[in-house]
Amino acid sequence: MAFLPQKSSHFPLKTRKTRQLLLLLLPPTLWLVIFFIIPLVIVLIYSFLERGTYGGITWEFTLRNYQRLANDLYLNIFARSLGLAALTTLICLIIGYPLAFFIATVSPRWRNLLLFLVIIPFWTNFLVRTYAWMIILRSEGLINTVLQSLNLIQEPLNLLFTPFAVIVGLIYGYLPFMILPLYAILERFNFSLVEAAQDLGANDIKTFFRIILPLTSPGILAGSILVFIPALGAFITPDILGGAKTVMIGNLIQNQFLQARHWPFGSALSMGLMLLVLIPVLIYFRSSNSENSIE
Repeated sequence: MAFLPQKSSHFPLKTRKTRQLLLLLLPPTLWLVIFFIIPLVIVLIYSFLERGTYGGITWEFTLRNYQRLANDLYLNIFARSLGLAALTTLICLIIGYPLAFFIATVSPRWRNLLLFLVIIPFWTNFLVRTYAWMIILRSEGLINTVLQSLNLIQEPLNLLFTPFAVIVGLIYGYLPFMILPLYAILERFNFSLVEAAQDLGANDIKTFFRIILPLTSPGILAGSILVFIPALGAFITPDILGGAKTVMIGNLIQNQFLQARHWPFGSALSMGLMLLVLIPVLIYFRSSNSENSIE
């Protein structure tokens, strides 16, 4: 009897914890399956079907929708969207990095106030804020009125319904997504490393590029992902501020589903956009895994 194996007293406890964990994971898993996986599968299936006579779909398998993506018209729209999203990300980084650095280095009282000012635009609907930029950029808007009152221009500038207006709207809308990840990294940054580099003879430029920039690169990458992805698929800002002159992928997908009623081709465009979005996400995860392996 003494040599019989004893049952582990921890086994029921582990089983109970496993069940509790599964119960906690069940609601978010169901949410992802119902509202993400299933719609994604539906869009994927639709992208291989034919358009109905009056819209909708017919259950006939075809690759024609993906073949249309190789058309120069749609390739130019994809290229324009990538260019505008990349430019938006770059400008947000140029503006957001110094601002995040400043917020992270001021006193806690001012830091909270500045963070509040960064977050407060989210309290207003994005559509309302975009329409506000229409008032600012139009011929009788704030910018042209001020420039003309200062006698800097004689005729109103053509700002609205241009790529410039789209860039301004995208930067305004997504700049906080760049500032907040950068602030999260800079707020934990060990500035004694900067003092050590300066004691060793490094000037401010060398200190920034050899110490600060490499150690804050995770925040740069995270902020760039958070700005680039929504800017690539944006359709409200190009539609309102760009008009018909600046069409992006999001506008094209919206047009195919709501106006042309070509759901299969709109689904194929959506899948193409998703593939473009996956590229920076995979780069982000790969860089994160490489950094973790180095650590």
